[in-house]
Amino acid sequence: MKGKRVFVSGAAGVIGREMIPRLVARGAIVLAADLKPRPEGFPAQVQYRMGDLNCMTQIEWDTFAPEIFIHLAATFERSEESYGFWEENFLHNVQLSHHLMSLARNAVDLKKVVFASSYLIYAPDLYQFDSPRDHAISLKETDPVYPRNLTGMAKFAHEIELRFIDTFCGDRLSTVCARIYRGYGRNSRDVISRWARDLLQGKPVTVYRPEGQFDYIYAADTAEGLIRLAGHPTASGIINLGTGRARSVSDVVNVFRKYFPEMQANMEESDIPYEASQADISRYTSLIGWQPEYDIEKAIPEIIEYERSQSGRTTSPHLRFRALISSAAAKVPLVRAMQAAVRQFGPDGAVVAGDLDARAVSAYVADEFWPMPPTRKENFAQIMEALRNRNINCVLPTRDGELLFWAQHKDELAKAGIQVIVSPPDSIALCLDKLAFARYGQQRGLSFIPASDNLDELTADTLVVKERYGAGSRSLGLNLTREEARRHATELEAPIFQPMVHGIEISIDAWLDRTHKVKGLVLRRRDQVVNGESRVTTVFSDEAIEASARMILESLKLSGPVVMQAFLDEAGGLQVIECNPRFGGASTAGMAAGLDGLHWSLLEIAGADLGDWPFHRRPGRFRQVRVAQDLYVADSDL
Repeated sequence: MKGKRVFVSGAAGVIGREMIPRLVARGAIVLAADLKPRPEGFPAQVQYRMGDLNCMTQIEWDTFAPEIFIHLAATFERSEESYGFWEENFLHNVQLSHHLMSLARNAVDLKKVVFASSYLIYAPDLYQFDSPRDHAISLKETDPVYPRNLTGMAKFAHEIELRFIDTFCGDRLSTVCARIYRGYGRNSRDVISRWARDLLQGKPVTVYRPEGQFDYIYAADTAEGLIRLAGHPTASGIINLGTGRARSVSDVVNVFRKYFPEMQANMEESDIPYEASQADISRYTSLIGWQPEYDIEKAIPEIIEYERSQSGRTTSPHLRFRALISSAAAKVPLVRAMQAAVRQFGPDGAVVAGDLDARAVSAYVADEFWPMPPTRKENFAQIMEALRNRNINCVLPTRDGELLFWAQHKDELAKAGIQVIVSPPDSIALCLDKLAFARYGQQRGLSFIPASDNLDELTADTLVVKERYGAGSRSLGLNLTREEARRHATELEAPIFQPMVHGIEISIDAWLDRTHKVKGLVLRRRDQVVNGESRVTTVFSDEAIEASARMILESLKLSGPVVMQAFLDEAGGLQVIECNPRFGGASTAGMAAGLDGLHWSLLEIAGADLGDWPFHRRPGRFRQVRVAQDLYVADSDL
C-alpha cells in the first residue's frame, strides 16, 4: 500500500474509522469521504471530503486519481426495513454505487475496486428457520442467491454491475465483492453497541430469539480483511468475509453478563425466523493467508470501554441546512444550485425562496416559498421571527439593495443560529458606491477604470455615464460625446462619468473565505448581454489575469460569492469596471467550471476544513447559453 492513492467512501462509518488509520500506517495516500463530518481521530495527512458522494464530479475523481477504490458507503436499517427506507436505499445504495463506478470505470489509474457487499444476498431459506438449529449453516460463495431485503438487493445489483465492468475492463482493473457477515464495532448502531450503552446506564436490554446464531465480525477485522483484499495482486470476484464461526445471541448476553453481573435481559417473543448462519471463509484464508483475530470475548470489552469513554459526550447532530435565497425572483438556476449544495449534506436539506412578489416564479422550483417583507431596519424583528419559525439556518442575499441589511445584522442572526453568506458591511458599501470603488482602485494603483462625478476632471473624448449607486445597467449611457454625456447626466439621480474603454467584456466569478482569501476564481467572456446579464458566456483561463483579479478581490476584503466586471483592453490588460459582492446572474457557469462556492459556503458554516476541498478547475473552454425552460405543475389548488 505504500505510496498508493486510495479512495475510501463511507470512511466515517464504523469500518472506515478502523480502516483509515491502518491505510495511513501502511503508507497509503488517502482520500476519505462521508456524509458525516471528519472524525477526530483521522490522521492529519488524510484528505477528507464531507458531503453526499452522489454529487462527486468527474473532475474530483480524476484530480485525486485513485489506484484503489474501497467502497464502504451504504445505508441500512438494523431491524425490519421501514416503508420510508424505499427512497433512502435507492439514493445511498443503488444510485450512489452506480454513480461512483460511472466516475471510476474509465479512470486509467484505477487498478482495484473493493466493494463491501453483504451476506444478505444469499437466499434466506438456506439459513433461516421456523425453529432453533443446533448448528449454523456455512454459506459458500457458490450458494444460491435471493436477497432478503432492499439492502441485500442493492448490494447484489452492484455486484452485477462490477461483473459487467470486469467484462470490459478486466485487463486493467480487478474488482472484489466482499460479502461481509454480521458486523459490529465501536461507534456503531449494532445491537452489541446498543446493549453496551444501555447497560452502562443501568438500563435493561431486550433480547429476541436468543437461540439465533450469527457470524459476528468485528469492524477492526473487517477493515483489515478488506485492506488485505485491496492489496492482493490476484484477489477478485465474490469472497466471503466473516469469522467462519457462528455465535448465538445467548453467547453475546453471557459475555456481557461477565462485565455487568446484575444486568437485566428481558426475553421477548418475536415472529422473526430463527437464523443460523456463518461464513465459509476457506476461499479467503487460502487466498490471503489470514483470518479474523477477534471473537466476541475479545471485542465486547473494547466496545464497553469505548462506550464508557464516550459517556457524557454529546454527539454532533446531523447537519440539516434550510437555506433562504432572499430576493429569489426568477433566479431558478440559483435555486437549483443551492438545492444541490444543501443536499450534499443529506436528502432532508431544503431551499426556501423569498421575495416581495408573491408571484415570483422561483416559488415553483424551491422547496418552499416565503412572501417576504422588505429588508428594512424597521422590519428586522419580523424577519428574524419568520426565519426562526421556518427553521431557516442559512441565508443567501442576492440583490445589491439588500446586501447591507443582511451584513449589518449578520452577527445578531448568528447568535440565533442563522448564518448569512455575505461580505463585511464596509466591503459591501465600497462596492455599491461606484465612485468610491473607482477612487479606491486609483489611489492604490490598481487597474480600475477611473470615474468622477465632475465631467471636467476627465479628458476622454468618449464617455460612459451611469448611476453612482444601484444596478450598473440602469440608465447607462455608452460611447457618448462630452456634450451627450452632460445631457444624459441630467436624467440621472447621482451620475458619474468614466472614459469609454473598448475591449472584451468579461466577468470574474470568485469565492473568498472568511479570511478574505480567494479559494477559486473563473474568468468568462460576456458574449451576449441582455438587461445586464450574460445570456451567452464563454469560460476561459488566463493565469496573468487570474492573478491580478485575485489580488484585487483580496484587497477588497470580500467573502463568499462575488462577481467582478471588467474589460480586457486592446493590449490584453485588465480594466476593472465594478464588483458585485454576491452571486451573479450567470455565475452558474463558474460553478460548472468547478467553482463550488455555494457548497464551500455551507462547508464553512459547518466548520469543515476547507483545505479538504481544493478548487478543481474544469480544463479548457466551454460556453454557457441561458435558455428558457417550461415547467408543468400539478396542484390541487389550480
